[in-house]
Amino acid sequence: MATRAETELHWTPDPEANRLIASDGNALLIGFALDQQVPVPKAFSGPIELQKRLGHLDPGRIAATDPDELVEVFVRRPAIHRFPAAMAKRVQALCAVIERDYGGDGSRVWTEAADSADLKARLAALPGIGDMKVRSLFATIVKRLGYRPDGWEEALPNHPTLGDVDSAEALTTYQAEKRAYKAAQRAAKSS
Repeated sequence: MATRAETELHWTPDPEANRLIASDGNALLIGFALDQQVPVPKAFSGPIELQKRLGHLDPGRIAATDPDELVEVFVRRPAIHRFPAAMAKRVQALCAVIERDYGGDGSRVWTEAADSADLKARLAALPGIGDMKVRSLFATIVKRLGYRPDGWEEALPNHPTLGDVDSAEALTTYQAEKRAYKAAQRAAKSS
């Protein structure tokens, strides 16, 4: 079941990038794959920069691109990511799965999910999407994109995620809360 979706996710300073990740499932998934060891705005600016450099975000074409050529696209200044070669490989692997399993349409990951458990399993099966990203993506899909699979209420994470970010100010708050959450997780593991 779907409700009204956001037309813009407020995760970068660029409104065009924010509209792209809100409207294009492939862009959103690529942004989440890039959301590692860089600030959120850098990660989610990656899809629009990749689209500008390639002229598209077609998962089948990205998956079929010569890996060295794709690395060059990521490395070109300014680099798309702090670790451009590794992220080029990660995005290429993600795009291969989107093409193979979802016909090149990343939004089918959630629009065709049977329920919340199925959605989480589909997200977890994507390259570059670990447990914390599954929770954040799930919250984004429910809270920002308006997709509400059966069982969504119980499946929402009980900690701050990008799904809670609805403005530039909320992004700043989220980033501080995320740092605190991760510190608490590390402290719990070491005790």
